Amino acid sequence: MAGIRETQLMGTGAPSGDAGPDAAVSWAEIRDLLGAVASLRPGADGAELIDQLRALEDFKSAAAAAQARIAVAFDAAQRSAGTNLGVPADERGRGVAAQIALARRESPAKGPRLLGLAKALVTEMPHTLAALDSGQLNEWRATLLVKETACLSAEDRCAVDEELAADTGAFDGAGDKAIISAARAAAYRRDPRSVTQRASRAAEERHVSLRPAPDTMTYLTALLPVAQGVSVHAALTRHADSLRSGGDARSRGQIMADALVERTTGTPGGISGVEVQLVMTDRTLFQSDAEPARLPGYGIVPAAWARAMLVGNEGQAEPGQAGPGGQSADRAFKVWLRRLYTAPGTGDLVAADSKARLFPPGMRRFIQARDETCRTPYCDAPIRHFDHIIPWHDGGPTSLANGAGLCEACNHTKELPGWTAQTGAVTTQHGTRHVLDIRTPTGHHYQSTAPPLPGTGLSMSTAAPDSRSHRRKLRHHAKALKYAQPAKLRAA
Repeated sequence: MAGIRETQLMGTGAPSGDAGPDAAVSWAEIRDLLGAVASLRPGADGAELIDQLRALEDFKSAAAAAQARIAVAFDAAQRSAGTNLGVPADERGRGVAAQIALARRESPAKGPRLLGLAKALVTEMPHTLAALDSGQLNEWRATLLVKETACLSAEDRCAVDEELAADTGAFDGAGDKAIISAARAAAYRRDPRSVTQRASRAAEERHVSLRPAPDTMTYLTALLPVAQGVSVHAALTRHADSLRSGGDARSRGQIMADALVERTTGTPGGISGVEVQLVMTDRTLFQSDAEPARLPGYGIVPAAWARAMLVGNEGQAEPGQAGPGGQSADRAFKVWLRRLYTAPGTGDLVAADSKARLFPPGMRRFIQARDETCRTPYCDAPIRHFDHIIPWHDGGPTSLANGAGLCEACNHTKELPGWTAQTGAVTTQHGTRHVLDIRTPTGHHYQSTAPPLPGTGLSMSTAAPDSRSHRRKLRHHAKALKYAQPAKLRAA
């Protein structure tokens, strides 16, 4: 165990504010670290195994410290190169954070946070960086110390770092809340005005977000000022208690969730007047096939759930019975079918192109259905821009092959000097998939392959039946579904 503990401290020494290329960790040091890890062999003794777990945790902390130094050195080198090339001062370093994020297999949107953390540790918080080097703090807890001192000046942040002195073991055994409390108290003692102003500006960051949860559920999260958040929760609680006292069989949590949906959308079921995309095969829709569907913004959903959603019964209740919201499952809403034809077996959407400068609505819907989220590697942000992979001014066509859905930040990053992108294809066992290849200014390549659509991977005979009898059968099922269910299906 001593080998890895000694090796991880090589070359770190006393942290300094040097942000230049010399602050980076050498390849020899990285090889020593990796060699120490490779030398570990799980033994039969339980105490030895625990020692190895702790040693690897220390290694992870030391690696995080090394990444911080490397990130700062890379930023300094890129800015220096920009200076030599005559790049304006306010444009130097653009795209550096995105390159750091891609190298760490993180979303480009997380790049500024990673670079900001690295700069704070290397240039302003030497004691915290030393604690990270020695394994006394992990990367997350070092991030908490940086975050809670972000409102301070560089001088005050250094003073707080020295006061807390994490490298002395001051936080041994402390949890996240204890570290946050200590950092907040020290920051307030140093500069109460800045801390107070930070709290007053926090309301500007209020927002609502949505992320997937297991079993076709989602987390709808609202970041609100404390008074508003407490008021909303109290109102929903009072409403739930009132209905419960009146005999409503739903739990308090179910009533609060249903009331939130109804008061926000104005509709008990919550789905009305809003386009909800649902991608599924004709076999799943008409023939009770088990091939899963895809709900953009969420992901893969079970076939039975997708069919039930189309008839307004996503809670799987029988017609006439109460669904998950307590309302009748017989409610009706408009359902539109839009046929998207895919290549047999591969799942690729049929190609189309346009001479227009901008992608027309139909092509944007195709790209949205194909890409689902931002196509930059490791980024799963919602699509905001429909981008020409090869720019229009460079002769790039307005076509599905040359189109990609990107978030706003990734689209702007892609346009920076030194960044290039190419469209391509990759052949898998199921056929050819659309590929976006991004090259960064350092010459590194990152590829993104379009996610498979429902039905991908089926055999030719199953994926693309082309007989007249099959088409007649599909039309029969469509008519039966149209007139037998409360939802009206209209082909567009």
